Amino acid sequence: MRLLPRREFWPIVGLLLALALPLQARAFDLPELSRLMSQVKSGEAVFTEKRSVAMLERTLESSGRLTFSAPDTFVRETLKPRPEKVSVVGNILTLTSGNRTRTLRLDAVPEAAVMTEAIRGTLTGNRQAIERNFIANVSGQPQRWTMELVPIEPQIRELVRSVQIAGQQSWVREVTVVMADGDRSVMSIEQVSSVPASSRPAASTPN
Repeated sequence: MRLLPRREFWPIVGLLLALALPLQARAFDLPELSRLMSQVKSGEAVFTEKRSVAMLERTLESSGRLTFSAPDTFVRETLKPRPEKVSVVGNILTLTSGNRTRTLRLDAVPEAAVMTEAIRGTLTGNRQAIERNFIANVSGQPQRWTMELVPIEPQIRELVRSVQIAGQQSWVREVTVVMADGDRSVMSIEQVSSVPASSRPAASTPN
């Protein structure tokens, strides 16, 4: 067997490594997506949601604002067709409609907890929260990715078939929720502002 001269060997190794790099770059999975999303610690967006309900002939539309702040704050404020607000801070869920406000423990409402973790967990890059509640399938590239979340708990799957989230880089662009009874909602999201970790003010130090 004829061995390659050393001066020819290393250029070939270099070429093979160069060819291998794009293959590595294509491996975009949940850990990579979580790392990317965790770089943004807070943000604000506007949304438009269209909901198809089997019992209704027309599509329901709503719009409003979304805000989040890592690690565990998420607020959805509906402005149209009527003002409503859903605020989650840690394990506390607060629902406001008109002059009425209800406060619940999030873990006392499993279906709300799962839906919250799907969006809050994605926005904050909380991989553990996602894996605790869903079977996650990430596809695409950082420039344009999608993630399908299927609830792990059978009781939740009786309500929610899947949550599909699409995004670009560290921003969620669309959330589609498919219910087990066929109802479906699609929320389109437009970014207003975001604060990456590197842009946050440094914590003050005692003198």
